[in-house]
Amino acid sequence: MIAATLLGWVTFIYFAAFVFYLIRMIRENENWGKLAGITTFAGLAVQSIALVIRWKTSYDLGMGHVPLANFYESLVFFAWSIVLLYGLMEWRLKNRALSVFVLPVAFLLLAYASIAPGMNNHIEPLIPALQSNWLTSHVLTCFMGYAAFTVAFALGVMFFVKKAFGAENSGQSTLLRLLPSDSQIDELNYSSVALGFIFLTLGIVTGSVWAHYAWGSYWSWDPKETWSLITWLFYAVMLHARLTRGWRGKRMAIMAIAGFACVLFTYLGVNLLPSLHSYLV
Repeated sequence: MIAATLLGWVTFIYFAAFVFYLIRMIRENENWGKLAGITTFAGLAVQSIALVIRWKTSYDLGMGHVPLANFYESLVFFAWSIVLLYGLMEWRLKNRALSVFVLPVAFLLLAYASIAPGMNNHIEPLIPALQSNWLTSHVLTCFMGYAAFTVAFALGVMFFVKKAFGAENSGQSTLLRLLPSDSQIDELNYSSVALGFIFLTLGIVTGSVWAHYAWGSYWSWDPKETWSLITWLFYAVMLHARLTRGWRGKRMAIMAIAGFACVLFTYLGVNLLPSLHSYLV
């Protein structure tokens, strides 16, 4: 399948972009940064084309659904969402430092989708419960939220790397000159979490409406639903602490990393439990 082949190439493109960004940071040579940026956006374009091809192929096969219906497709879309959000940040802020912390996540997601034992990358008919227009809105909003939380996680890691590197090098290293200031990292962390919270809220709402049409109940305390709520509450507390308690810096970085652990368990961990969502992302 041509889409799977293209996605395989995208995996290596993202890895190459990560390497170029890393060289740019080590050598403080902006030419490497420009090459990395071009490579990243080329990878995003190819991945977008692959998703469109997969979508069209589903119609050609008489199934006709967006490529968001199984685990393989969710991994691919998750990676796409992360790179898209990062790309928008790079374009808007003109700062490439975050790339070294974000792109490895997208690369690992695509690599896992390509090589994981038993991974099903075939296009298959939707089961009856998934044959709904709510599929697109629910999965799209959830994964855009996950992607924003991934960016926040990367910013949390960046915060601690900067602190550790600064303690060893007395603030004179190339790395510290290229990384954003603590206040910038903190603001970006807050913005990413706020964006992710909005998308996750929409994802939970659309999922509840969809559940009512599919199963006759807005909420059933299914493991996926329960952990989505736990993740939502975690980030709600994080935003509340920021706005009312004035939490900044280290505390917010820790919460961004811990929140990402909740995201991963909501996405991956609960699939190991008996669930109405066992065939979903």
